Amino acid sequence: MELQSTIYLVVGLSFALYLGIAFWARAGSTSEFYVAGGGVGPRVNGMATAADWMSAASFISMAGLISNMGYGGGLFLMGWTGGYVLLALLLAPYLRKFGKFTVPQFIGDRYYSKSASTVAVLCLLTASLTYVIGQMTGVGVAFSRFLGVSSETGVYVGMGIVFVYAVMGGMKGITYTQVAQYWVLIFAYTVPAIFISLQLTGNPIPQLGLGSNLAGSDISLLQKLDTIVVDLGFGQYTTSTAGSTLNMFVYTLSLMIGTAGLPHVIMRFFTVPTVAAARSSAGWALVFIAILYTTAPAVGAMAKMNLLRTMTPGVVMQNADPYAHDSQIKYEERPDWMARWEKTGLLKFEDKNGDGRIQYYNDSTKNTAVIAKAEAAGWKGNELTVNPDIIVLANPEIALLPNWVIALVAAGGLAAALSTAAGLLLAISSAISHDLIKGVFNPNISEKNELVAGKIAMACSIVVAGYLGLNPPGFAAGTVALAFGIAASSLFPAIMMGIFSKKMNKEGAIAGMLAGLSITLFYVFAHKGIFFIKGTDFVNMIGGPNSFFGITPEAFGAVGALVNFAVAFLVDKFTPEPPEHIQHLVESVRTPRGAKAVDGAH
Repeated sequence: MELQSTIYLVVGLSFALYLGIAFWARAGSTSEFYVAGGGVGPRVNGMATAADWMSAASFISMAGLISNMGYGGGLFLMGWTGGYVLLALLLAPYLRKFGKFTVPQFIGDRYYSKSASTVAVLCLLTASLTYVIGQMTGVGVAFSRFLGVSSETGVYVGMGIVFVYAVMGGMKGITYTQVAQYWVLIFAYTVPAIFISLQLTGNPIPQLGLGSNLAGSDISLLQKLDTIVVDLGFGQYTTSTAGSTLNMFVYTLSLMIGTAGLPHVIMRFFTVPTVAAARSSAGWALVFIAILYTTAPAVGAMAKMNLLRTMTPGVVMQNADPYAHDSQIKYEERPDWMARWEKTGLLKFEDKNGDGRIQYYNDSTKNTAVIAKAEAAGWKGNELTVNPDIIVLANPEIALLPNWVIALVAAGGLAAALSTAAGLLLAISSAISHDLIKGVFNPNISEKNELVAGKIAMACSIVVAGYLGLNPPGFAAGTVALAFGIAASSLFPAIMMGIFSKKMNKEGAIAGMLAGLSITLFYVFAHKGIFFIKGTDFVNMIGGPNSFFGITPEAFGAVGALVNFAVAFLVDKFTPEPPEHIQHLVESVRTPRGAKAVDGAH
């Protein structure tokens, strides 16, 4: 069967599976809509959490980032997995014992204030809508490449699929759909990795293949990769870092506490029956996530090797000079996968010296020896632009794997984006229907009407998410990391103080959330050139793109969290203590034994 037909078949079967599960698991009550009835087992919830968590960023982008950044890309692995350790130890069991549906509801009840709940909703919507931009955009990219439609059409199709299983099933439908999506995406990620590891190293286990010698050689894959990328002006693959050491540390911390503060992830721990199950499901989620995350470094390195082997035939295996005229392929003889990806705009070629060959190197390097070699060879700049988001999706095509493997990757990429989009949309809709409509505007709404309101809010959220996916804002680059920064700077401190500080009052929590959110957004927008004063770009007034001790905007969430804590405790010192019954409530929640039923009552 030809490639396109195979892709249609595999993706179509996966969509049919999701829709069938949604029909079987449709929600009939608010409890089923918001928390799947509170009866999901820890292993099932761990698997659903893993799928909810492993978004298009994890499946599509992470290995691409590692491929581009090398060692420095490890901060994503450390940050995103470390966040689950924080969740398991510091948040999940206590939040489950509290027995509510949503994060804003916990904050509103803990801080005895509808205003606190409303501010939490604002923070949740800001983080979740920012995050969902990347998911819907990822859906469009995957559809445009694999199904032969425009990215806009891809977003519309993705909206339709999510609409059916999310609106019909709520958390119950999403939970069991995400279990299916986990199996699709994990097979789609690991099967090509096994094939490629065998091709390059002869070792079928990618994690071991990463440290093995190249097949038929006494040189390790990483050693060879280091040699080639350094020759081409890139940083050494196994030692390069993401900016300064401080930035790498703060970036990792921001991802960790952002993970622990993401509302759609936290909501998953409200679906299990007991406190022990909440802690156990966090452990299971780590296990299921680790399967993909320990494979990602191998996928990134092997994809980089295959890409270099394609661009410079003979250099990888025969040690040819990468600057020799015959070492670069002719553009007209480029492989089919390049021609297919050029149509998406994510891979571009510009023949700067007119020789008809593809020169791929780092033309911005400060290494004078590299620049001298390039100029001597007649090169006039890097001619190939490769978006890191295509690395995982294109890797099976670069390695000439069977059509069914390429089709499986297409289904996996879509599963990753759709599973996370559904979780985010449920968090958004529940914040609107349960925390705003029921919690603030109409406390006496019936369960039936609340369920209707939740489904309408979900439908509206899908429309908004689709619009943002079709028309991403100008600062959309790095939106996933920005979403983590927003959650880290606004929600995580409020939740932590709500659990571990019985003296923290509503004034402190509200002030802290607003301060953390505001300074993070200010820093990001300033670096994107959003603020202007008297015709002067404000970013220049605060010291350039990495002004605050070299910290990048995507890493600033950890600084925003420190501001949140500082402002909250400062305001708390000058305002009344919480009521006595709230302090007793905090003490009881901190003893994670037993748990009341999840009823969502305000």
